[in-house]
Amino acid sequence: MFDKNILLDLVKTRMPYGKYKGRVICDLPEFYLAWYHQKGFPEGKIGILLGTLYEIKLNGLEYLLKELRKL
Repeated sequence: MFDKNILLDLVKTRMPYGKYKGRVICDLPEFYLAWYHQKGFPEGKIGILLGTLYEIKLNGLEYLLKELRKL
């Protein structure tokens, strides 16, 4: 079952560490997400968000987040 709050979290949560610390997760570049995909996503909520965003960007579905950013 998909938790729709994950999409809201993608546009509200900031990256807590690393090269892009402080950047809203939905603004992370695709190459960074691909690197994490290859390395392995971290455990917990951040890993779920990064994995979800990776799939969204990989499949060209960024438009799903566009309206949510306005909330």
